[in-house]
This record gives sequence, C-alpha cells and structure tokens, in this order.
Amino acid sequence: MISGWKRIAIENMASAFDTKAAAEPMVSAADVEKLHAKIGQLVVERDFLSEASSLIHGTGGRKR
Repeated sequence: MISGWKRIAIENMASAFDTKAAAEPMVSAADVEKLHAKIGQLVVERDFLSEASSLIHGTGGRKR
C-alpha cells in the first residue's frame, strides 16, 4: 500500500511544484452570505455561553 502511495506521489510531484497558480474554486455569493450568517450566530452563542459561565462559576468564564 505504501509503495503505491509513493509511486503516485512521485508521478504527481511535478504538478505539486508547478509555477502556475491553481485555480481557486468558485464560491457563490449565496454561500458566502450563508457562511457569514453562521459565523455571526456562532459568535453570539459563544458570547452568551461565556457570560452565562461567568455567572454560574463566578470566575469570569475561567475554570478554577
């Protein structure tokens, strides 16, 4: 199995160091918007849980 991986790696090594920049995958504006919304949701949840943790433990969200 390892020798097979080595063979494939050697065959494709030239393309790994090719000077041409690889084409970046196209991302739609809708996908970007959806990801930004998810990031915003996760930030709000993190902040809420941090504040709740500090109220419960009285340590500012840090473990003793």
